[in-house]
Amino acid sequence: MQRASRLKRELSLLTTEPPPGITCWQNENQLDNLRAQILGGADTPYEKGIFNLEIVVPERYPFEPPKIRFLTPIYHPNIDSAGRICLDVLKLPPKGAWRPALNISTLLTSIQLLMAEPNPDDPLMADISSEYKYNKQLFLRNAKEWTEKYASQ
Repeated sequence: MQRASRLKRELSLLTTEPPPGITCWQNENQLDNLRAQILGGADTPYEKGIFNLEIVVPERYPFEPPKIRFLTPIYHPNIDSAGRICLDVLKLPPKGAWRPALNISTLLTSIQLLMAEPNPDDPLMADISSEYKYNKQLFLRNAKEWTEKYASQ
């Protein structure tokens, strides 16, 4: 019950006051299955890209973080080919930083920030991470190409 009312409140806030560049909605009227879109930020290789994400809300939400993954392929050191995201707020402590005070809006904003500022020291994709660290121009070119190929509307 608590989960349903909290999710309804979060979704209504995401609809009325969405964070810039982020939209989120229910998938097929299921409260625990959401979709989101994040617009690639200006001055990033993801600029003008529209990235679709899937959000699965667990039974124990908010005591457990939602499972979020990219449906749109993205060239990024912290996001793997299955769309899984390496981000501390998506994991429970002690390894992660999830707390019940966080919500879907803050998670999506954190993911948007991660897109703009990759963390090459905690990679899911080692090859992309070393490219980011040691050949940034090549990384930017590849990320831009992937964005044009997969995330352009």
